[in-house]
Amino acid sequence: MLVDWPLERLREYRPDRNEPADFDDFWATTLRQAREAATPAHFVPYDAGLSTVEVYDVTFSGYAGQPIRGWFLLPAHRDGRLPCVVNYIGYGGGRGLPHEWLTWSAAGYAHLVMDTRGQGSNGYLVGDTPDPDPVGGPQTPGFMTRGITDPETYYYRRVFTDAVRAVDTARAHPRVDPDRVVVTGVSQGGGITLAVAGLVDGLAAVLPDVPFLCHYRRATEITDAMPYQELVTYLKTHRGDVDPVFRTLSYFDGVNFASRATAPALFSVALMDAVCPPSTVFAAYNHYAGADKDIVVWPYNGHEGGAGWQFPRQADLLRRLLG
Repeated sequence: MLVDWPLERLREYRPDRNEPADFDDFWATTLRQAREAATPAHFVPYDAGLSTVEVYDVTFSGYAGQPIRGWFLLPAHRDGRLPCVVNYIGYGGGRGLPHEWLTWSAAGYAHLVMDTRGQGSNGYLVGDTPDPDPVGGPQTPGFMTRGITDPETYYYRRVFTDAVRAVDTARAHPRVDPDRVVVTGVSQGGGITLAVAGLVDGLAAVLPDVPFLCHYRRATEITDAMPYQELVTYLKTHRGDVDPVFRTLSYFDGVNFASRATAPALFSVALMDAVCPPSTVFAAYNHYAGADKDIVVWPYNGHEGGAGWQFPRQADLLRRLLG
């Protein structure tokens, strides 16, 4: 069943943004500090038993110079600099295994898959990157409320910084054309994609699928599905923290990042998605500042969205943009 407003209303939904005055300074300082602490990335050849793709085990510097793992895949038998797709992962998942990420390299792109710090132990994609937690304060099980009482300590400050540094890492690789870097991801990966779109200039395209981490206040009010329910559970327990929690989240809202993003974009949304309700996705889409944008609507799907049906639309867009 539909979990939100009718499509006609969703297409017009452009809520006021809750944005702190120092949003840009906060992120400029965070990213500058991360880049100052960075050391050169390492790309170590990895034998994945594959003959049509070259695989590299990647370690690069993320937030505060902390090491982040990933995979870098190159289509075999192609010379010169290639366009690169930087891929962010859904909630709870890690970088997995190389053979689980063959689509983009099969289409002819370099492909950097970023591990998500602290995640990758929920039963599907394994992770290899720890998250040094500087606070250790009370939190609801999961990642949504880790360090949430202060934007300086919030978990997604570290993740979004890692994600920007992943783009820096891809652009610095000698086989990548730095002017043809694309960012993409599903769910949490889609929310990370929007953050990077608002923080990094010159991206060739932005492909957020059923993005999470958008329009938090409304999400907590209309869905009881995880992971947004982690916020509800935390605030149910910490009754006096409502204002500081939503102040922190305003620094990490995909709606605010979307308002700063200008690269061509293709979103997706599913009208039966209780995990990332459609109005939260349309809030980000309708605020997206780029003129070249579109959204694929899957009317009878839940959080799986378009799944494999979304890729041909993404591939068509990239052929148009990148040749």
